[in-house]
Amino acid sequence: MTYRLSYLAVALLAPLGLSACIIVDRDAEPVRKTMVEREVIVEAGTPQDDRLNATLWAQQAVEYKATTDGIYALAAMRLDEALADPDWTAAPDLQGNAYQDLPPAIILDADETVLDNSPYAAAGILAGEDFESDSWNAWANAGVAKAVPGAVAFTRAAAAKGVKVFYVTNRDAGVEAGTARNLAALGFPMGGNVDTLLTKGEQSDWTSAKSTRWAVVAADYRILLMLGDNLGDFTDAYKGSPAERQAVYEANQAKWGREWIALPNPEYGSWESAQFGHDYSHTPDARREMKRESLQPWPAQP
Repeated sequence: MTYRLSYLAVALLAPLGLSACIIVDRDAEPVRKTMVEREVIVEAGTPQDDRLNATLWAQQAVEYKATTDGIYALAAMRLDEALADPDWTAAPDLQGNAYQDLPPAIILDADETVLDNSPYAAAGILAGEDFESDSWNAWANAGVAKAVPGAVAFTRAAAAKGVKVFYVTNRDAGVEAGTARNLAALGFPMGGNVDTLLTKGEQSDWTSAKSTRWAVVAADYRILLMLGDNLGDFTDAYKGSPAERQAVYEANQAKWGREWIALPNPEYGSWESAQFGHDYSHTPDARREMKRESLQPWPAQP
């Protein structure tokens, strides 16, 4: 059954400790509402969770699979272009003067770039629980994530062409073994005697900012492509305000879809936390309100 809660009714009754809802027919003729009278539709017994549609999309939408398949098809074409161009690099600020003589490599993020963590999000939604480190680490150590569509075929094709495949992830070093087991079981190339899974905290200066790990790769390899789902998978300048992030995006316009290839992730990321200053000390309700305030509606509100 659907309940519609009138903002006006709630505003009048809330001081009395009362609440009201009106049962309405779903098929009734819609009525135009002013902003004051506009109603919120709440499904009885179904709590609010910002992750619901995004997680459902990742798990059920063929449109998501088609999108990631298409992105990895683009990456395969860009890889061939990069191999044919000795001056091509995705990290010019990190490559030395003689990078053209180095063997080729690509760098990929792990979560939502090659590994699909939607079952972890789905479990949280159904249990009414937010992200939590212990449950996340248990999930990561279980090593049961599926591959993002297109990722295995692309990385295996790259490895077959002599390209070293690196995974630079902000998963903690404590879950590296489970992550490596997961990647290998899915068929991702793992680098042989080269450590190609670079986790946060594995070295003392390997923080959530990834440039120190990219530099390790750049010392021995020509970095052809970087792939990820978050601005921080391409640059350390990802924790600014929305306006600052827009400026970073525009400053690197020529790289997108060429040396830097982004995948979609509507579930979480620095795009979301930018709306509340990346400050998770705010309550969930306060964070949601700040996200609502970032919306740009039509017509514009005064």
